[in-house]
Formats: sequence, C-alpha cells, structure tokens
Amino acid sequence: MTATPAPPTALDAATLRRLLESGGAPRLIDVRTPGEFESAHIPGSCNVPLDLLREHRADLRADLDEQAVLICRSGQRAAQAARALADVGLPNVRILQGGIAAWQAAGASVTTGRPRWDLERQVRLVAGSIVLIAVLASIVVPAATWIAAFIGGGLVFAALSGTCAMGMLLTKLAYNRGPRTDIDSVRRALAAERP
Repeated sequence: MTATPAPPTALDAATLRRLLESGGAPRLIDVRTPGEFESAHIPGSCNVPLDLLREHRADLRADLDEQAVLICRSGQRAAQAARALADVGLPNVRILQGGIAAWQAAGASVTTGRPRWDLERQVRLVAGSIVLIAVLASIVVPAATWIAAFIGGGLVFAALSGTCAMGMLLTKLAYNRGPRTDIDSVRRALAAERP
C-alpha cells in the first residue's frame, strides 16, 4: 500500500513577506498562465505554468530546490504543482496560502501589466454561458438540458478532484499565453534568476 504524501507546507502572505525582506529569499514559482502572470505577480517570481511544470517536472528538478514557494491565484494549482514536484524528489516545497489573491489582500507589492481575467473567472464565464444557452435551447430542443447536466457534472468532478478540464483547455487560448511558455525559456529564466 502506497502512503499518501503529506500536504505541502503553506506559508501565509505575512510569513512570505518576512522571508523576502530577510535577504534569504526563497525561489518564487508562479504556476498560473502567462497571461495571469503578466496581469499581476510578486516581484522576483518566475512564471512556470502548471501544464509546463507537470510535463517537464523531471527537467525542472535540477533548477528548483525545497526552498521554492509555489504561487497561483488561490492555492489550488500550487498544490497540484507541489504534488507533481514531490513525484520527482521535491516533497517539501511550500505554497503561498491563498495565492496571489491573499498576497494582494495583504497589501503586498505586485508587478502589474495588462489586466486580464484570471483562469477561474474564465471558467465561470464559459461554464455559465454554456449552461444558460443549453437551458434556453431546451425550450426548443428538450434534449439540450443534457448539455447543462454535462457541464454541471464536470464542475462537480473539478471540485472533487482539484482538476479542471475546461481550465486546462482555456490555458491553450492565445489570451492566456505569454512570451515564456516553452521549457527552454523557462529554464533560462530560472537559471538567470537563481539567488
């Protein structure tokens, strides 16, 4: 029987701020989409989108250590990234509790760029739109309600599993991509930003 890995250690925004101000700053890895990262990120953080991190976690292992702090919007994707890194020998990376949302709520500084909707908001828009259209279409074609049921089931599965197929598809849109989405440019950035 395989043991369930321990949940990653969570740092609150105040603790992370103290670490950054102490001079012994940990490596900050933001696993949101490049578009979300461009909108607002913690100064000094490096963008390694979750799908890229999952796919190349063994390659990235050499560029990361257990002092790394994973960041996303709310903490969900960071926890997924921590599990992926645990699979390649980094079981003790930390996550920013509450993600960039908690960081901003604490009044901590962020670097801002072109404003974009975060991925969770995009999922709510697309899922809600599909459900609304399916319900309206069911007035004419009653079977269309099954589309709404399918989306509802997908959202329940996403909540229970901590994964979201719709979110993963939305990360592929040009709106969510940015300049650093390939493994080579990410590894160069990690090497250049090594403390």
